[in-house]
Amino acid sequence: MTPQRDVDEEQAFLDLAYASLDAMRRDAEGLRDSVLDLGRGGTFQSRTERDIVVRGALARLAQLDVGEQPLCFGRIDFAPAERGAEPEAFHIGRLAIASEDRRPLVVDWRAPIAEPFYRATGRDPLGLVRRRHLSVKYRTVLGVEDEFFTDADGTFPTLGDDAAASVDPDGLVASERPIGGAGALFAALGRARSGQMGDIVATIQGEQDEIIRAPLAGALLVQGGPGTGKTAVALHRAAYLLYTHRFPLEGQGVLVVGPNPLFLRYIEQVLPSLGESGVTLSTVAGLVTAAKVAGIEDPELERLKGGAVMAQVIARAIRLRQRRLRAVAEVPFGASVLRCTPEQSATIIARAERRLGSHNLRRRFVEAEIVKLFAKQLTERNDPDDEPIDLKALRAQLRTLGAFIDVLDRMWPRLSPHELLHDLYGALPLLNAASKNLLREDEIRALVRPRSSSLDEVPWTTADLALIDEAQALLGPRHEGSKRRHDPDVARDGGRWPEGLDGRDLAPMEMPADEIRAFGHIVVDEVQDLSAMQLRMLQRRSLTGSMTVVGDIAQSTSPGSLGDWDAITAQLCPNRSVTTVELTVSYRTPAEVLEMAAVVLAIGAPDLVVPTPVRRSGHRPRYVRTDVTQRLTAVVALAQEELEAVGEGRVAVLVPQHLMAATIAAFTAAEVEIVDPRHGGARGLGAALVILPVEDANGLEFDAVIILEPAIVARRESGDGAETHQGMRTLYVAMTRPTRRLTLLATEDGPVDFSAWSVS
Repeated sequence: MTPQRDVDEEQAFLDLAYASLDAMRRDAEGLRDSVLDLGRGGTFQSRTERDIVVRGALARLAQLDVGEQPLCFGRIDFAPAERGAEPEAFHIGRLAIASEDRRPLVVDWRAPIAEPFYRATGRDPLGLVRRRHLSVKYRTVLGVEDEFFTDADGTFPTLGDDAAASVDPDGLVASERPIGGAGALFAALGRARSGQMGDIVATIQGEQDEIIRAPLAGALLVQGGPGTGKTAVALHRAAYLLYTHRFPLEGQGVLVVGPNPLFLRYIEQVLPSLGESGVTLSTVAGLVTAAKVAGIEDPELERLKGGAVMAQVIARAIRLRQRRLRAVAEVPFGASVLRCTPEQSATIIARAERRLGSHNLRRRFVEAEIVKLFAKQLTERNDPDDEPIDLKALRAQLRTLGAFIDVLDRMWPRLSPHELLHDLYGALPLLNAASKNLLREDEIRALVRPRSSSLDEVPWTTADLALIDEAQALLGPRHEGSKRRHDPDVARDGGRWPEGLDGRDLAPMEMPADEIRAFGHIVVDEVQDLSAMQLRMLQRRSLTGSMTVVGDIAQSTSPGSLGDWDAITAQLCPNRSVTTVELTVSYRTPAEVLEMAAVVLAIGAPDLVVPTPVRRSGHRPRYVRTDVTQRLTAVVALAQEELEAVGEGRVAVLVPQHLMAATIAAFTAAEVEIVDPRHGGARGLGAALVILPVEDANGLEFDAVIILEPAIVARRESGDGAETHQGMRTLYVAMTRPTRRLTLLATEDGPVDFSAWSVS
């Protein structure tokens, strides 16, 4: 039992910390209001300075807003330099707090001095004699949990009368595993789910902290099974890097990529709770602005479009649009007719192809070469005493002539990525030419799609967007100019832009919407489900190759996924250093669930094993058989049982996609409210009872899960009715979503022998 004096001591400190936090907020509000009171007038410089101050004050207020999360959650006591002296104590919290006299009260959890709070063990106490975890609700201390560490001679120095305890060899008192703050961790794991991922800042474990504090440079690849906290670790790492490397990351930006919009809504509050609100969250598809997903892909076609070979197809499709003239082109110009022969056009095209830069940028070079050709023709016809031809003026005149633009478009058209792909899919001859010796004939035919009347009506799929992005990278912005001026760019053949047409006359503009933005650091979650083309999308968005990549090959379920870490890193981090680490302990998923899931994983991914659990929930999973005619009635009844069992927790019903409508109708008929969180509005995953297609559950967690028809799930994408590796992995993912209770409801045998978990 926690001594009351310890609780009172920590409560007094917490009151002081909150009073200082409130004072810091008042200071920030006062700064904001004092600037706003000056009004909107003044010089441009004064308005700019005022805006900077206001933005800074607002950012500071956002940082100081901890909401209902505990401000302070721990304390560490360092051994004194001299025996008999008092230990030096530091309180650990969400952000640094100082008193009015600037005395540090709370240390930011990301600061180097806080590292022993997460890393200290009995074997290596890192100078600590005590680590204390605080149980806090709102602004009230409910209890404390102390762990004591020995000094070199095995004694507990200056800890008082309550320090007597036996020391576990792994550094914990009364713990079977090397877990820091076991009581605080298990209390956090035992709480009912809220429908949103919470931060784990108060319970980060040693192996997780090492990943969070890893260096910024290079790519960090984290393999972690269900419940190991890999997603939370990746998000906390983003917060740590922003704290430690504020410059340059705040300016360069941090991107977090998740598998679907539902998952992003699930994790969206983690970084703000850690004081970081400037991070960009997106799905892979959300990174493409040229088109939106409107269709669902056939699995085999999705696999084909996701293959790395499609990068070569797209590149060749672009090159096919860079072509010589078939006949002499004539451009009427005043009393003259300017001509470009097929041979001359071939020379220009060949020179343009040897140049560096995107397709649309090199169109500028082609135009300049044609202008130079026409200028030479005019010079030859003019009187020798005439003034030299002004290339800029000539170009401006030619640009007003439809015949000139037609010649340029035939030789080197300005292209947009979605138009290119739409044209490619809609023309079998173009597909044949672009895919020759790259794809089989049946694969080429599978890519053919009828042309739509407008680009807005094209049923783009997620796989299409990766190809559009590949094309965008090769094409470059369609519109001339960017906020970065064009460089003269020496060509590979030694040529330069013709004098007067080097692009420097272009007025600087803001970055076009179709220019791909890169980030200083990228966090990629559930990377195991991304295709090669999607991985290429992320690679080109990295400024320096700094990434945190997390996933679990055992949970690879999408048709286009590579299913191998070497293949993933080859696409995502080519020619970059990659550090691979593994999270081996499952904190969220109880042992009972992992024992049942292990028999599925043995078939879906026989070379992999489930992580080691740290706790038991006390609830044995259930395998329930019923008749197909009673299937929907049974699932409603089981859901009602689970709702009563979890109290304030969350229950999920995971079903095969084709059974979604019928299952929802059964709950509606029984007057039991169930929510599809993909369309559930503000409630979403916060509803007490949700339903999802089984393949959309990756990354989520619930107190209780009911899986309908596991045998059907196991046959996902099967052509002959047998279990597939993809189906078994999908079932494994679904089975490892609960934190407490798991039920499988089946009307047929399979996919494995679940008789040990059968209930009548």
